[in-house]
Amino acid sequence: MSTTTPGIDRFFRISERGSTIGREIRGGVVTFFTMAYIIVLNPLIIGTVPDVDGAFLGGGAEPDLAQVAAVTALVAGVLTIAMGLVANYPLALAAGLGLNAFVAFGLASQMSWADAMGLVVLEGLVILVLVLTGFRQAVFAAVPRQLKTAISVGIGLFIALVGFVNAGFVRSTGNPSPPIGLGIGDRLQTWPVAVFAVGLIAVIVLYSMKVRGAILWTIVGTAVLAVVVETVADLGTTPDNPHGWNLNAPDIPDRVVDVPDFSLIGEFSLLGSWESVGVVAVLLFVFTLMLADFFDTMGTMVAVGAEGNLLDEQGNPPRTAQILVVDSLAATAGGAASVSSNTSYIESASGVGEGARTGLASVVTGACFLLSTLFAPLVGMVPNEAAAPALVLVGFLMMSQVKEIPWDDVEFALPAFLTMVLMPYTYSISTGIGAGFLAYVIIKIARGKAKQVHPLLWLVGALFIIYFAIAPIEDLLGVS
Repeated sequence: MSTTTPGIDRFFRISERGSTIGREIRGGVVTFFTMAYIIVLNPLIIGTVPDVDGAFLGGGAEPDLAQVAAVTALVAGVLTIAMGLVANYPLALAAGLGLNAFVAFGLASQMSWADAMGLVVLEGLVILVLVLTGFRQAVFAAVPRQLKTAISVGIGLFIALVGFVNAGFVRSTGNPSPPIGLGIGDRLQTWPVAVFAVGLIAVIVLYSMKVRGAILWTIVGTAVLAVVVETVADLGTTPDNPHGWNLNAPDIPDRVVDVPDFSLIGEFSLLGSWESVGVVAVLLFVFTLMLADFFDTMGTMVAVGAEGNLLDEQGNPPRTAQILVVDSLAATAGGAASVSSNTSYIESASGVGEGARTGLASVVTGACFLLSTLFAPLVGMVPNEAAAPALVLVGFLMMSQVKEIPWDDVEFALPAFLTMVLMPYTYSISTGIGAGFLAYVIIKIARGKAKQVHPLLWLVGALFIIYFAIAPIEDLLGVS
């Protein structure tokens, strides 16, 4: 029986699920430290990329990483607590890796940050409607599982490439052949790239040794190393020194603790993207966001439930509807707060492994996120080179799903291949998804199996044709 008040025990059903208050608190803290890296990575992904107008997130001419970190932690904290109280499930939420990369490189490059975040809000609302109406099963069934897997793998490859490029380990050669290459010459010999290499070795070693929080500890340790290097060498950033840090120099901030800046909240435009890129592009972008977000949640909540023996006879977790509602609201909230779509984290399984079985663990994790908003200034001292090893490892983790693709079946293997390779090769997640979907439909038609294609995929395929061919179509019609 729980050693605390019976009210808490009854509300969270702690004893009923064979847990204790101590286990829930321990599990919640472990989950936080396992996924706290997102407080650093999310700002380095969405906070360092200018939009189509050249403005960074928040509208400034320079990145404000501390601001993005504070709001990232705030939204993660509030939504994780909501998951614990509403769904009573040991599942934590935060800005989704892969989703933030798509928002930064797929959306902001074509519209303002406010318009991009408005699309994230729309995506979350669409998912919420699908959940509340029961249509989520129709959407889930429309896309073959093999293509969903390929999308996840492709995003992993893309994230890994972003890490290598941000660290200067992979660079543009400026030549048509090869267009990119290893950062040979001066770039590979610089201290910042050496710091990245040390971090990459460290995260590989820690992960292979199954150290809990390997990603977080790597970021912390590599950032400390970067601060030491900068203190000794005084490199500065690349605009001032070609041997310097890629974006921000790892200087110790004036204040470790500060009042968090939450001014990003509400900085979104719900319909601005319709004017920026057109109806077809908006529909495809929302669909792409939904694919990357919606299906991952289904798998995550089942995987976490399986770890804690919380699933029923049909393999479903308790209060599935509440879990999905909170998760869909998280996507909307992430866009409304300008920190990208929030989603459920598989790292929650680490807390479950420590004994967490109820939503109390999520409340503890959320409280830790809220507390971390006060330490947002520390994020500004983490250079790209210190965080990039984590992106490479995340890419590996997402890549590991590739074994689920039936490579001996060309109907799935070839579309999956195009999906995976075109994302990093074109630096565009939507291009990879579009090519994969079109290849799947074309192969089905060529093999006389057109009836096996879900009607929704016919529609999406037609939209992608228009999307890819919009420029020549406009030229043909004389539209500027």
